[in-house]
Amino acid sequence: MSRSYGQYCGLARALDVVGDRWNLLIVRQLLMAPARYRELLDGLPGVATNLLTDRLRDLETAGVVERRLAEEGNAIVYALTPWGAELREPIESLIRWSTPLMARGPGGDNFRAEWLLLALPALLAGKEAACRPSTVGIAVDGRLIQVRTTGSGVEVSLHDGRNLDAVVRADASIVLGLAAGVLTLNDTLGLVDIEGDEAAVRGVFNPRRAEAGGSASL
Repeated sequence: MSRSYGQYCGLARALDVVGDRWNLLIVRQLLMAPARYRELLDGLPGVATNLLTDRLRDLETAGVVERRLAEEGNAIVYALTPWGAELREPIESLIRWSTPLMARGPGGDNFRAEWLLLALPALLAGKEAACRPSTVGIAVDGRLIQVRTTGSGVEVSLHDGRNLDAVVRADASIVLGLAAGVLTLNDTLGLVDIEGDEAAVRGVFNPRRAEAGGSASL
């Protein structure tokens, strides 16, 4: 690292490593899955190619990122080291902290539906688990995200082809508002389309109400 705060403080030393612009967004991408350089470039709209190269090199030197052979073929992918993967917790905390900022809507900012793979677990974490396990699809911008509720919590992934109890179609800002708890399904009349079991959807976004009220109408 060429720059340092020069302070013997855990926060300062952490920022020496990940505080530069784009570093935590690179980590965000790699928390979802290891990625090739081109995949990282596509998932980071606005980053310059030379800057991405520099940031990856710095993160690799610091021990946050490593290069590996892809599981298929001979391509090189970037992945988080075990130490780098420990950034999930502080990044999820920042996502929760950002709720008032996200409530303003996207404006003209870029959005990728796959970013929900990190945002939804962060926002749904700590919510009381629904009693009835279910799998709900969240359709945003042509992508289908799968949310599974179990007795132990919530799992989020791209749809793996399994049968879904319900599919929710809505804008990203509505989905994020529901996940953060600043909106309820009753607040979003006409803005959310639900196909299938509405009680399963309420079990994801408002489990207590789902258990108390069953499948109340939107």
